[in-house]
Amino acid sequence: MNNQIAIAIGLAAGLLFGLLAAATGSSTLTNMATSVQPIGTAFVNLVRMVVIPLVATTIFTGVAGLGDPKKLGKLGGSTLAFFWSTTFIAIMIGMAVMKLALIVAPVTVQLIPAGEAAQELPSTMDFLLGLIPSNPFESAANGALLPLIVFMVLFGTAAGTLEDRYRTPLLNLAEAVTTTLIKLVRWILWTAPVGVFALAAPMTATSGIAMLQNLAVFVIAVAVGLFIFVAVVYLPCVVFLGGMNLKRFIEGSSEPVIIATGATSSAAALPAMLEQGQAKLGVSRAVAGLVYSMGAAIGRGGSALFQGTAVIFLAALYGVSLNPAVIVSAIIAVFLVSMTVAGVPSASLVTLAPALDVAGVPFSGLAVLFGIDRIPDMLRTAVNVTGHMTTSVVVEKQIAQVQ
Repeated sequence: MNNQIAIAIGLAAGLLFGLLAAATGSSTLTNMATSVQPIGTAFVNLVRMVVIPLVATTIFTGVAGLGDPKKLGKLGGSTLAFFWSTTFIAIMIGMAVMKLALIVAPVTVQLIPAGEAAQELPSTMDFLLGLIPSNPFESAANGALLPLIVFMVLFGTAAGTLEDRYRTPLLNLAEAVTTTLIKLVRWILWTAPVGVFALAAPMTATSGIAMLQNLAVFVIAVAVGLFIFVAVVYLPCVVFLGGMNLKRFIEGSSEPVIIATGATSSAAALPAMLEQGQAKLGVSRAVAGLVYSMGAAIGRGGSALFQGTAVIFLAALYGVSLNPAVIVSAIIAVFLVSMTVAGVPSASLVTLAPALDVAGVPFSGLAVLFGIDRIPDMLRTAVNVTGHMTTSVVVEKQIAQVQ
């Protein structure tokens, strides 16, 4: 059985069991539902266990692998600029849509799990000073992952400027560690069906049908946000910056997008992107090779929107208020980790931990999203690949104008 299907079944079973306990008011069923909570906590701890090293190595590999930024030139600079700018826009659209959705359909606030009280929210000055701690690893161990992320970006940038004889061993080590951690994550995710059951059952036993309504609001907000992002950002960029009509773009992009949606992997669609981009969109070999490869590694507009939406949703779910400084720090965290999402199922959820940490949002609610992540995962992957195709068209046009 597909593991994502098994996770969905585990979530459904947990929700139904919790609803049964809530509907009947049976103390026996309620006690049974709450008694499995330690199993859910153990699952959450397993996921958290790999977050710090996985985030650190994936960010280093992604940044250092780009090489010396000066060597990227016009082509690389245009590609990075487009990816980065649209990623920021995606995060803000996701957060805004979720905010509006919560006004229309407020979620029912859940009790913060024992031992996971929300962190004290920092002031703007505390946030800025926290980005440059004397020991980023100590900060990460204490739950503040953003300083470690900033350090790894700087470290990776420095490594990218080194000679190959120094840079290559560092990259090989980081890639080996990342591959090992991804294997570990895959093992952990095999326990997810039991883990999400143990998390969903006690939550719904205390909140009843409200939990199902909460999850429905989240999925709809993600879908609406992704649609808006494509409609108001990517498609206008194709027309006005890329100089291409939408019919041609859609015909040339449909095959890679369909493949990515079914596989929930932008890397799986890379061969189709290379073929269709050159054959139907008129993208040159040089642009296609760089943009699609770089996009598969760091182009995550759809993932960024999903993660921005999730931060706002989970904060509302646990009644955590977010001041402007915390929202800014969460945006930065989402921006950095969204570009280095590992190639594992529901990786956008696993790597969301830094943003939740800086926002003071309990991590337990995140595990419940594993069970409903199949549809959002398919949608955000389709948007990621749409972004790759859009970028290639825009960069091709910009390069042609310079030449």
